[in-house]
Amino acid sequence: MNLSKIKLSQLRALVAIADTGNFSEAALKLDVTQSTVSHAIATLEDELGVTLLQRGRHGARLTPVGDRITAHARAMLGLLDTIGGEANQARGVQGGSLRIASFRSVATHVLPGAIARLHRRYPAIAISVIEMDELHQLKQALLRGEADLCVAEVIDGNDVEGLHIFDDDYVALLPPGFRTQTGALTLDEMRQMPIIGSSHSSCGLRIRTILGAQAQPLEIAYCIRHDSSMVAMVQKGLGMAILPRLAAEPVPPDVQICPLPFPISRPIGATILKEALHTPALYAFLDALREVGEFSRAQAG
Repeated sequence: MNLSKIKLSQLRALVAIADTGNFSEAALKLDVTQSTVSHAIATLEDELGVTLLQRGRHGARLTPVGDRITAHARAMLGLLDTIGGEANQARGVQGGSLRIASFRSVATHVLPGAIARLHRRYPAIAISVIEMDELHQLKQALLRGEADLCVAEVIDGNDVEGLHIFDDDYVALLPPGFRTQTGALTLDEMRQMPIIGSSHSSCGLRIRTILGAQAQPLEIAYCIRHDSSMVAMVQKGLGMAILPRLAAEPVPPDVQICPLPFPISRPIGATILKEALHTPALYAFLDALREVGEFSRAQAG
C-alpha cells in the first residue's frame, strides 16, 4: 500500500458518492464524467487494498471500512479548505481579488467612489464588477460563488446578511414642456400623462404596489427594461417615468426631475453570504462603502 499515490480527486469522488448514492450524480456534482469517477474509485480501492463501495442496480453504498475511510476523507478535505482559508486571509488585503455583483446604476454612481477609497489604502486588491439586471440574478451569483458580495438593493434571505448604506428615492422624470402647477408634482398631474415604469421584478413590483394603493389607483402604461430607454421615451414626450434617482442619472437637460407626491425608495447596500469565510479585502471594501454612504447622506443633508 503506497499512500503517497492517493489523490485528493479520489477522496472527493468517494465523498461525492457517499453523499449522492450513485456514480452518475457524483459525476454531476464534481462536474466530471462518470468514467472519471469510476476510475478514481477503482484506483483508490486498488491502492488501499479494500472494497469501499458495494455496487448495485440501485446505486452504490459504503462498506463498513468505506464508511470509516470516508469520514477521514471528509476531515482531510475540510483541513484543505481551512488551509485555503488561512492563505486567503493572509493575502486578502495585500493582494487577492474581490468580485462584486451590482446593478448598472449602482455600479455607475456608487462603486467608483468606494473602489477609489479602497485603492488609496490597499492598491493591490483587484476588483471585478459583474453587472446584472435582476435582484434574483445577483442572489444566485452570490449563492453559486460567482460573486463575493452584491452591492445593489439589500437582499433578504436566511442564508445572506445585508448592510444597509442609504435609501435611493424614486423620482419622476417629466417630458419637455410639462410644468407643474405648484412646483411639486401632484397625483392629479400624474393622471394627465401615461406612466412609464420598470419591468424589472423588484422595481416594477414596488412601483405598481404604491400606484395601486392610491385612493384612485394609477396604472403603468409602458413597462420598459432599460433605464436609458425610459429616459428616451420621456424626452420624446411619451409620458412621465418613475425610477430610482441613481437609475435616472444623468438626466438630459430638457427632461425635468421632480419628487413624487408619495414616499418610495429602495434600500441600497451590500449583501454577503452569512456562513462564509470572508477575506479582509471584503471587509476593507465594506468600510469604504460605508464611508461613501455617510458622505452621500451628508451631501443630501
